[in-house]
Amino acid sequence: MKHSSETTKREGVYHPRLAAFYDWIAKTASSRRLTDPLREETAGQACGVVLEVGAGSGLNFPFYRPEQVERVEAVEPDEAMLTYARERMKQATVPLTLTQATAEALPFVDATFESVVVTLVWCSVNDPARGMQEIKRVLKPEGTLLMFEHVRSQRPWIARVQDLLTPLASRLFGNDHWNRDTAEIVREAGFEITSLRHLRGGLQPVIVLHARRPNQTTP
Repeated sequence: MKHSSETTKREGVYHPRLAAFYDWIAKTASSRRLTDPLREETAGQACGVVLEVGAGSGLNFPFYRPEQVERVEAVEPDEAMLTYARERMKQATVPLTLTQATAEALPFVDATFESVVVTLVWCSVNDPARGMQEIKRVLKPEGTLLMFEHVRSQRPWIARVQDLLTPLASRLFGNDHWNRDTAEIVREAGFEITSLRHLRGGLQPVIVLHARRPNQTTP
């Protein structure tokens, strides 16, 4: 299987210590017990020509199924994360290209992809509304958005604590915003949410979301 790696230079995104910590903790047995089934519900359900936004260290790569996926275009803005992702490309069983780019400026033409995969990244996107519009732009009509994300708690008192901690968390953990209502961002972008599950509790509850880009020509 041939893979390729492309780099579009972007200044100011390089967090080597955070990337090393994230990759280490994500590989622990306790973390994988929680996240592997959710990666299967997202990356494992992708089909056709796929875009992964915020590929991080490439932990989704082994979950793409060659019987479903034609190829994957993965983007990640952090050069430190890309170092790990390039190594993990070897585990992919589908054609995969890795490009340095942000969610807010995807280097693809309109209506390119059948599926877009986003996992554990939307909390750190600088402009989440703009990024979601970019995803909508490059996704084909009737295409599928598959997300697994930390989000704002549905419990008001926990949400208030998240609001208080977010300024510190965003400085310490690479712009990580614990209090984003990602499902609402998806709705406001004009997607139709077809399934939504809320999981876990505490300060970092999780959702698994599947959404469809409506066919704009439909009345």
